[in-house]
Amino acid sequence: MTDGLPQPRRTLAIAAISFGSALVVIDGAIATVALPTIARDLHVDSSAAVSVVTVYQLMLVMLLLPLAGLGERIGLKRMYQAGQLVFTVATVLCFFAKSLPFLLIVRAAQAIGAAAALSVSSALIRQVYPAKHLGRGLGINSVVVSSSAALAPTLGGLVLAIGPWPWVFASAVPFAIASLLLGRALPDNQARNEPFDVFGALLCAGMFGLVIGGLESSVHGDSPVVSGAVVLAGAAIGVLFVRREMREPKPILPVDLLTRPVLALSVIGAYTAFIATMTLLLSLPFRLQHGYGFSPSEVGAVIAPWPLTTMIVAPLAGSLSDRYPAGALGGIGMVIAVAGLLFLAFLPVDPSWFDIAWRMSLTGAGFGMFLSPNARLIIGSAPIDRAAAAGGLVSTTRMVGQTTGATLVAALLALGIGGGMTPPLVSAGLAAIAGLCSLARLRPAIRNPRAAETEDVQPAKLR
Repeated sequence: MTDGLPQPRRTLAIAAISFGSALVVIDGAIATVALPTIARDLHVDSSAAVSVVTVYQLMLVMLLLPLAGLGERIGLKRMYQAGQLVFTVATVLCFFAKSLPFLLIVRAAQAIGAAAALSVSSALIRQVYPAKHLGRGLGINSVVVSSSAALAPTLGGLVLAIGPWPWVFASAVPFAIASLLLGRALPDNQARNEPFDVFGALLCAGMFGLVIGGLESSVHGDSPVVSGAVVLAGAAIGVLFVRREMREPKPILPVDLLTRPVLALSVIGAYTAFIATMTLLLSLPFRLQHGYGFSPSEVGAVIAPWPLTTMIVAPLAGSLSDRYPAGALGGIGMVIAVAGLLFLAFLPVDPSWFDIAWRMSLTGAGFGMFLSPNARLIIGSAPIDRAAAAGGLVSTTRMVGQTTGATLVAALLALGIGGGMTPPLVSAGLAAIAGLCSLARLRPAIRNPRAAETEDVQPAKLR
């Protein structure tokens, strides 16, 4: 295997993956601005329309790891391209949605396509870039994700201003078409003549679906007994699933990778960091509007410095992770993030735009410095034949962390403490845990004098 793709093929492959990443992020976030219009046009309650977003997120969480395992067997490029094609076809079907059930089916199909592409994108990045530039590549991908997340609400509002709501979903189609056309430059992988663990895939999907679905239902006012039973059923399936996976040579849930302390700490740190970011970002608008009298447009303006700063810091941190230990970079990043979160918790009595904006920028810089090196460590430390599993683990950790954060915010709001200083304080505590996990990776017994972070670099020169 060569160390990365040659130019100009590498540039085309990077563009294909970037368009695919933008597609997944935009389609996941853009629907939120259209929910009131969808509820009105389809004659359903607003609470029912929210399922248009939640079904997409839930399907992603359920399918990322199974599809990553399937991608290892049928080929990463084939899985990525098939996902883009499924998404495009499903999006076209949005124009025929005249009822909420049909729209939910189409959204589930979109999520299947998005999960297929997202599950193998990190593994493809590892094969596109030379090993010594892997951190830079993941940093660039982080910029695409951050900018797409910032663009999605604005793009959705512009589309709704000139057209009906199905066009909101269709706005992501150009990204899918561009990714499909450019995808011919992606590295070709030979399909493996290995059986796919269908039963394990079903157990994985059932575990995530029941646990997350049960937790979400519990904070939305449904029966606590039923919600608890659903969560317990998911946990029981999870125990069976993990025990079964520990006997598999290439498990869908990469327990073989998680037995490595450096990777386990990285995953725990990423999970707590994503909970922290979602907890702050979802709770802050309530605090700013209800507590300080900001308008929705002003809220958007003060939140913007976060993704804008991340767009600058993430690629820089990714490049630095090619030369310096991710544990040190992540620890520094979380110190910065904790400081920013504490500043946000103790805002002035009458804060100006600048008072909030610099705090958001500081916090975004901290998380940007943590997440790119952390992802580089997880993906770069995995054996090359388990790169797809490691990439699926990164994506699943992000989605589960964000979903957990959303559930936590809903619970805090239900308790009447979600619109004050409690959420940023909780986020600061979670960020501190992520920082401790990052610094723990510097222990020689865990990282084996930095070999664990670069084990893919030296062998790559020999392949």
